[in-house]
Amino acid sequence: MNLLTLLLALPLAGFLIALLLPRSSPHASRTWALGISLLTFVVSLALPAMFDRGAAGNQFTLDVPWISTPEIHYHVAVDGVGLWLLLLSTFLTPICVLISWRSIQNRVKEFFAFLLLLEFGLIGVFIAQDLFLFYVFWEVSLVPMYFLVGIWGHERRIYAAVKFFLFTMAGSVLMLAAIIYVYNRAGTFSYPVLLDMLQSGRLSFAPQEQLYLFLAFFIAFAIKVPIFPLHTWLPDAHVEAPTAGSVMLASVMLKMGTYGILHFCLPLFPSASRRCAPWIVVLAIIGIIYGALVSMVQPNMKKLVAYSSVSHLGFVILGIFSFTQLGLDGAVYQMLNHGISTGALFVLVGLLYERRHSLEIKDYGGVSTVAPWLATVFLITTLASIGLPTLNNFVGEFLVLQGAALANYTWAVYAAIGVILSACYMLWLYQRVFYGEAGEQVRSHLPDMNLREWAAVVPLVVMMVWMGVYSQSFLPPVSKTTARVLSQAQVNVPFQVQLRPNTEVARAR
Repeated sequence: MNLLTLLLALPLAGFLIALLLPRSSPHASRTWALGISLLTFVVSLALPAMFDRGAAGNQFTLDVPWISTPEIHYHVAVDGVGLWLLLLSTFLTPICVLISWRSIQNRVKEFFAFLLLLEFGLIGVFIAQDLFLFYVFWEVSLVPMYFLVGIWGHERRIYAAVKFFLFTMAGSVLMLAAIIYVYNRAGTFSYPVLLDMLQSGRLSFAPQEQLYLFLAFFIAFAIKVPIFPLHTWLPDAHVEAPTAGSVMLASVMLKMGTYGILHFCLPLFPSASRRCAPWIVVLAIIGIIYGALVSMVQPNMKKLVAYSSVSHLGFVILGIFSFTQLGLDGAVYQMLNHGISTGALFVLVGLLYERRHSLEIKDYGGVSTVAPWLATVFLITTLASIGLPTLNNFVGEFLVLQGAALANYTWAVYAAIGVILSACYMLWLYQRVFYGEAGEQVRSHLPDMNLREWAAVVPLVVMMVWMGVYSQSFLPPVSKTTARVLSQAQVNVPFQVQLRPNTEVARAR
């Protein structure tokens, strides 16, 4: 069996079997979900082990006909970007099972079944090479997240779930219309075939036609990222979601948008991408600064981390639309960094909520006195989030800023403000929650971390250090793929130093 098909089959089979488990035995549901998610992760480790890091194209390809009319194929493959995003999905799912072990007490069977279905949808998004198949997985991943927020969320969960669903569906309808239009023009949903037709000149779009198609795809992806000002659904969804929902939403689902922009928008619609880049970069920089400023005034920990995602993902968009190798490498690396560090922040905030049953910063203070290990792990995660050297976010932000500076130095200057502000709001959050005098409620309700929580958190901390110290274990496949994207898009902008001619040369001319 094709390895990618096996990775799809495991969580899907796990989901179906989880539905058959007796509701009277919640422990069986938890154990089953943990076992299947760990097995999926172990199998996924074969991908980087067998991946040819010197090749730029798709690998582990399987292409078989699925529907004859219209011609839709089950076509899956993975490149150097999808490889790590797939691994991120399989890595975080067992962690989400562990952190939900005690916090989910109602409808346990359904919760863990939806978590496995979400993993199935996310893996499919990152490996689909048929536009229709991609759209199917895109929609499949939406359904379990809607229920995770709407059933197991907090007080305003229905409002948050419906808002999330409506925003995402609005963008998805535009993308579906564009996919159908492209099929009518090209006669195929196959993404590699479409790229080949564009490169050879057998398929071409008029400038205005390309612009409309680009915008249809881009808006769908921009809502998912989310880019300012399409971000308003995100804080509500994060605040109301259970901890596992927040982790998967921030760490993986938001990357569906940035992956879509990089994988589809730039190669399929290169002229429109370049034409729209200036105003998209402006929105990205606004998002970087706006998200950081709003984070500084948030009284709710989850909402603070949610707005920090708007800021951090602005760096990803900036890197992509710098159209430089460094910028794109940094953008992809920042996707992975954000998945690890922000996922860890949501895990730790969830641990605090389980103990104190409050997300309000004012209800804490002095936590380091009663839970020193929890405070230590939170500090490491905070430092990773603000981009401390030797931790993961530093590498991604540095590459993005370097790539942005090569394209337009002013962009890098404004974006760097977000780096400074991120240190302000994260360190201020840490000071208010962990320092000071511990109140009676904190002393009585905040034990330190237990073994299960350590099992969930330690892998995240290891990845923060590993990705910060040894980035070359991840970047070579990424660089091959981003170089290929720039070549396909024909918009590579090398850095050039243009010397001003002296007056003698000018007169001689």
